[in-house]
Amino acid sequence: MRKHIIAAVQEHAAAEYPREACGLLVQAGRAHRYIRCANTATDPAEEFRIAPEAYAQAEDIGEVIAVVHSHPDATSRPSAADVAMCNASGLPWYIISWPEGDLRLIEPVDQVPLQGRAFVHGVQDCWQVCADWYQRAKGLEFPRYERADGWWEDPDGPSHYEDLYEAAGFVRVDVPQRGDLIVMEIGRTVRPNHAGIYLGSDPSLPGEDVNVFGAGPFLLHHLYGRRSEVIVFGGPWWDRTRFVLRHESEF
Repeated sequence: MRKHIIAAVQEHAAAEYPREACGLLVQAGRAHRYIRCANTATDPAEEFRIAPEAYAQAEDIGEVIAVVHSHPDATSRPSAADVAMCNASGLPWYIISWPEGDLRLIEPVDQVPLQGRAFVHGVQDCWQVCADWYQRAKGLEFPRYERADGWWEDPDGPSHYEDLYEAAGFVRVDVPQRGDLIVMEIGRTVRPNHAGIYLGSDPSLPGEDVNVFGAGPFLLHHLYGRRSEVIVFGGPWWDRTRFVLRHESEF
């Protein structure tokens, strides 16, 4: 990062303290420019959000080449959410601790492993691990579905799995086969709120080694607040199942 950009980031972090400052690094020709953005997060002292309109305005100036934000009264070490969002953005992220002033760069990875990923709702959650499996195993791409944390607890709110599966190309089936989507109800919920990939008797994952004991059937899933994993799917998991979905490409 160039010296004048570092100075601009430091000034922004100081001006926003104790809130998280956030902005975008833009390249126009050979010139680099730091664009301050408003932090529109609900709790700006703990997280940040850049509004889509602010991102679009930065793109009108030049190519967005990095995301920048501060960690007030904390180190520059990235959180699980930072890493997940960096990977999702496909851009490098700079994190500056303030008032300490340490600057750290994190780079996105092309493919987050299906197993062992940290849970970050809306970015690395149960739906996303399923979507990533379909992309890697079947070459299927799904649109990004915006989803508020805790949507399943609102009786007047959306029921995402029930509302969206047909438009996404899924149909209900009675007997699961490898690659089907198992939709369940987990914990305090008024909606089906959890999903996993039914793997049948073969627990293998695209490009990854799997160590799991038992004869199966197996399920790839990502529970709230835990790391994604392959488990033996039976007993109480069947009891929590509400419906099974198969993508239309499998017929």
